[in-house]
Amino acid sequence: MAADPEIVEALGATDLFAGLGKKALTSLAAQARIVHHQQGKDITEQGGGAAGFHLIKEGTASVHVGGKARPDMGPGSYFGEISMIDGQPRSATVHAETEMTTISIPSWSFHPILEEETEVAKVLLKVLCARLRAAEA
Repeated sequence: MAADPEIVEALGATDLFAGLGKKALTSLAAQARIVHHQQGKDITEQGGGAAGFHLIKEGTASVHVGGKARPDMGPGSYFGEISMIDGQPRSATVHAETEMTTISIPSWSFHPILEEETEVAKVLLKVLCARLRAAEA
């Protein structure tokens, strides 16, 4: 399946996947789909299953962790990466404040990519380690 060049570009613009080479990024993008979410819908629910990764293309979402509001997200923001990687329940509820369009990668499509494209795993480890160091600082 061919990857949409717009999806390749959007994923490559995120800090999460910016370090990927063209081949790995194209493999990842080939598994992605454009998904439309209605205003008022909970896209993820804290404690819910790990359905996948979402990169916001259009629209605005609110985020709540433990009932407390976190900064809203808009185009270029993403969520679901942690659950997509570790398969554990969602760490936040993400609610569509407006009509939204996301570029989404389902978990079941992502895990084979980790095995086939080891570069993806290496890049993700570096990004997540940088986040951990920043949180500890």
